[in-house]
Amino acid sequence: MILLIAQGGMAEKRIYLAPDDHTDYMWRGDEAEYENAFLAMTDYYLNQMDATQGNPAPYQAKWNADGSFWLWVYQKNRTDAQFKRLINRIKGGHFSVPLNALVLSNGGTPAEAVLRGMYYPGLLQRTYDVDFSLAVAMENQTLPYGLSSLWAGSGAKYSWKGVCNCASHVPHLSNRDREIYYMGGRDGSRILMKWNSIFLDHRSIGGYAEGRFPSEAINFVDTDSFKLAYPFPIVGIFGKGEDDLKTMDNHFITTAKQYTNSNRKVIVSNQLDFFKDFEANHGAGLETFAASYGNEWELYSASMSEVSARVKRALEKLRSADAMATLVALNNPAFMDSRIEARDKAMLNFGLYFEHNWTADGKVLRSARADWQRKIQGEITAYVDTLYSDAKKQLGAMIARSGANRRFYVFNSLSWPRTDYADFPVANKDLAHVIDVTTGEQVPSQHVVINGKTRLRILASDIPSVGYKVYEIRNGAGNSFTNAATVNGNIIENDFYRIKVSNSGAITSLIDKKRGNREFVRTISGRTINDLGGLGGSLTVENAGPVSVTLRANSMNPYTLASRITLIRGSNRIEIQNNIMQNFSDTLTWGYSFNINSPNVWHEEVGAVIRAKRLADGGHYAPRNARYDWLTINHFADVSGGGVGVTLSNADAYYMKLGNSTPKIFDTATPQLNILAGGQVDGPNLGIPDQGGDSRFLQRFALQTHDAFNQTSAMKFSLEHQNPFVTHAVTGMNPSYDANNFSFLTISDPDVLLWTLKPAEDGINHGVVTRVWNQANTAKNYTLSLAPEILAAARTTHIETDIDAASVVDGNLSASLVANQIQTHRLQLQ
Repeated sequence: MILLIAQGGMAEKRIYLAPDDHTDYMWRGDEAEYENAFLAMTDYYLNQMDATQGNPAPYQAKWNADGSFWLWVYQKNRTDAQFKRLINRIKGGHFSVPLNALVLSNGGTPAEAVLRGMYYPGLLQRTYDVDFSLAVAMENQTLPYGLSSLWAGSGAKYSWKGVCNCASHVPHLSNRDREIYYMGGRDGSRILMKWNSIFLDHRSIGGYAEGRFPSEAINFVDTDSFKLAYPFPIVGIFGKGEDDLKTMDNHFITTAKQYTNSNRKVIVSNQLDFFKDFEANHGAGLETFAASYGNEWELYSASMSEVSARVKRALEKLRSADAMATLVALNNPAFMDSRIEARDKAMLNFGLYFEHNWTADGKVLRSARADWQRKIQGEITAYVDTLYSDAKKQLGAMIARSGANRRFYVFNSLSWPRTDYADFPVANKDLAHVIDVTTGEQVPSQHVVINGKTRLRILASDIPSVGYKVYEIRNGAGNSFTNAATVNGNIIENDFYRIKVSNSGAITSLIDKKRGNREFVRTISGRTINDLGGLGGSLTVENAGPVSVTLRANSMNPYTLASRITLIRGSNRIEIQNNIMQNFSDTLTWGYSFNINSPNVWHEEVGAVIRAKRLADGGHYAPRNARYDWLTINHFADVSGGGVGVTLSNADAYYMKLGNSTPKIFDTATPQLNILAGGQVDGPNLGIPDQGGDSRFLQRFALQTHDAFNQTSAMKFSLEHQNPFVTHAVTGMNPSYDANNFSFLTISDPDVLLWTLKPAEDGINHGVVTRVWNQANTAKNYTLSLAPEILAAARTTHIETDIDAASVVDGNLSASLVANQIQTHRLQLQ
């Protein structure tokens, strides 16, 4: 440190002043006000750039938008020539834009939502040959572990974070352990991160408006207290606008001129120039540090938990919709043409939904903020639902058929063969049996009623990876099968489990019959499993048959609740569906208390599966400057210890608490997960009150016991639960695919899971895009095969911009992954 200080004292000091407005979208102004502000500020600074282009380079005008939504608005409201003028200023280094849509709080965000929210810059990148190397996540005091990997995989190299130090439970923000560092990921990627201690307040170094008072900030970075913490002569002072709706001035230009002297150079900055200068001179010796800092303002999305859940459901449904759209578009290249505008807006909305001002405590009314969140969710859901419906119908028309009996296909969007139940809508409960057309064998089937609609449920076995099998419905009862489970009072049982269910829907006993009748429930603080804390109620057997049996609990104290516990033939999955059927204003959690000593909790965070302990204890959480109460739960959390464990699949919620954790106390010893059903976790002044008026909440989980924790198994289990088979009638009107079965994609290594299969964003003529995630903690070589064969391949960023050519051997993609890496390719087919 002494050497660094000495070097800093001898070197010329270069101070980079980067102006921005800091967008508080739907907080400081509504949609119309902010879009008008974007247009006015962009025009203003483009004109200022023209007016100062004759100045020496350090004193030429620069501007830093803090989201790609600025470009979206400008492109929609200005001429092509005006937009090209803006693009040229980005290329010339005078105007910078990050990959993120706006200032976001991405803790809790599903990985694919983070990526899709950055797709618009990817389109611009390929259209205009313009680079986007920045990604930012400011003002909120926390940051997830895996976000840097998603950014880096999308082409980002640099980030800065300035915080508010307000509405916060995060301690010691004025005394961080590192001021600038490489933010690392589990995959070995890294982003150069400027995240200073907040020395004074948010309007100085470390805040989100470091240059609010530029002359004072310049003087401060010359003080000993700053230089002791930051011993480098290259300094960034980022942000000007604070909470203003618009920032239009030339203060940074005049300040740079005034404060440049023989000892220091002050430069009007596009942020990138600072990072490049710093990295060239000091990057080689800089620390790489990786940790999760927990969650804070993103937690307030749970104040509209059903709306937020619909976003998560739409994202998961998109997996099947995109996969089917790929098969359809390969035979009907015009399939996506009419939906491009809705697609692009939906992708952008995956970013906008997680805009950071979920605090809802600004100028914009909370009701207006809630309405805007519903609008964004509605546009996402409408696009996905339409794509899903159209794709599955057209796929049914492309599968050849013969005979007079009704046929339907069962489609599997995941990259391994699997057996599960599949539901096909029917008009009535006429006696029928179902034949697997591939094997000619009858399969177990039953009629079920779901949400008032009758469906024919079958046990669909060995459905190929990213493929289908065809089934035929024949009249008459056919052979009989025993029921999938038995029910005796409040006990439901199959070959794997004996489960005791309370009248309120809590699981009070879970006996694993395959592990010596081991009990997996432990009552902790009065709570068991799937326990909302209700009393009374009644139990009813529902939809009992050879494929599945459901035990339904109805209770009204303290909340109107219907919980369904379902066991499936031949499966060790316990499905849980909860419907809260009234409005609530409290903070509600589902207790999941397990009989496991010395627990280890692993959970999917944001683009990373991490261990819920501090770094010093072998986990992935920062030792300080973090919040430890509400952790992210994306697809799953797993509690293991003593060679056994339980995986909890989570389809709708975003956050969980371990045991008795608080913002400052990390309770990693109590084997209990408290899944956040909804609420204003930090009190009535932050978030949307009373769940925005909603009175219907769907919250689904699944459980599976196992031996020692295996990340691949946990993820596959959760993906199977959350991605049910797709069914549709086979009409054969435009036959292109086999009448019996078909598999489009296979992957050689079982730890490498397909995450996304979709038509290329630039059109199916550019190929198909695959994204995979290596769940192993070791590097993997894998082969990805398609039908038909692959002609050529490119490794791309996660936003689909080519990086370099990929290897194709004998018509198959041959690729390698480092541990825990997510990787994207674009593949051209025969």
